[in-house]
Amino acid sequence: MTQRKTFGRRSTADHVLAGIDLTGKHFLVTGCNSGIGFATASALAANGAHVIAAARTHQKAAETCREIGYHCSPLECDLGDLESIAAAAESVRLLQVPLDGIVANAGVANVAAARVRYGVEQHFLVNHLGHFALVNDLAGVVRDATGRIVIVTSSAAGAGGADGIMFDNLDGLRSYETSVFYAHSKLANALYAKELSRRLLSRGIAVNSVNPGRVHGMGMRDNPSLARRLGRFAALPFRRTPAQGAAGIALLVASPSSTGISGEYWQDCAIARGNPLLNDHALATRLWETSEALIVAHRDSRPQSFPKAA
Repeated sequence: MTQRKTFGRRSTADHVLAGIDLTGKHFLVTGCNSGIGFATASALAANGAHVIAAARTHQKAAETCREIGYHCSPLECDLGDLESIAAAAESVRLLQVPLDGIVANAGVANVAAARVRYGVEQHFLVNHLGHFALVNDLAGVVRDATGRIVIVTSSAAGAGGADGIMFDNLDGLRSYETSVFYAHSKLANALYAKELSRRLLSRGIAVNSVNPGRVHGMGMRDNPSLARRLGRFAALPFRRTPAQGAAGIALLVASPSSTGISGEYWQDCAIARGNPLLNDHALATRLWETSEALIVAHRDSRPQSFPKAA
């Protein structure tokens, strides 16, 4: 019997995927143009996989593919725009290839003021709702039995608040604090992974969330204060490289070492404890239903000439 390899916080995506032939496999990675998204896409492509590299603009996605240099197709997908997400999902379906894995990685942080669209503020929209719409729209083309979905969360998910999801203040207009809403959105990421794993269980698709740790050059769109910039500078010696931050993602989306494991929260290439609220099935279900209702409300408000997703 082959013993599973073990990896840790200093492992890299290339280390995790060493010797694994991914030829003929197809993966979608969001936020591919920088940080851990780029490191993940590069490692997958280096092992022979075809990577659909999603970024907010076609230019950013194309630049990423040119830099990776092989096995890479650009995809425009603005996770703050539900129309862009629907168009991106349709583009993937038109490729007529099954997806072996989806990595929901892109995100924003430190948005200075509540920017509202579709009834929610920007952290929740880009980090959670956008990925919820994209992944659910593409779940039908993920391979049964062997397909994998990885939702990138954060240690901030543990600080998501005693009540979990702020359903009564999703737009942030009642009260708004940047760090609180970022944490709120990352808790939503991990809860979504839990609920999605339950809903895809019958198809044998593995869904997990992963905290990549503190990483240099995360590349998230933000506008940090001077105090926050100084805090980041002080923390530099303790941060991981993007390749190290991508190790857990690579492990979950493409390594045999995580085969058969679903519905878990991961950190340092291992299953971790996470926020106790991740075990709250009612909370995860309510988040799913609320997210679904927000998207349906948007679709219902569009001109009837625009085709609705099946």
